[in-house]
Amino acid sequence: MTDSSRYVKNVEWSDEDHCFVGHCPGIIGPCCHGDDEVEVYRELCQIVEEWLDLAQQDNRPLPPQTAGKTLVGQLAVTG
Repeated sequence: MTDSSRYVKNVEWSDEDHCFVGHCPGIIGPCCHGDDEVEVYRELCQIVEEWLDLAQQDNRPLPPQTAGKTLVGQLAVTG
């Protein structure tokens, strides 16, 4: 398992922007967009992996993982 797989990644349609927008809660806000949902997800995964690599190179602690938690637990943290 990669470090990236420990984090939930979201790709959602934006009516405002008229495209799919990707973000990874706890790591990075809206950071990529496009017309193809799958391509935006691929780009988001790449961005998250690069972000985590840079954090590790700078000896910064990684944020707590968001994947594998229950939805109720995630809502309690973000709500």
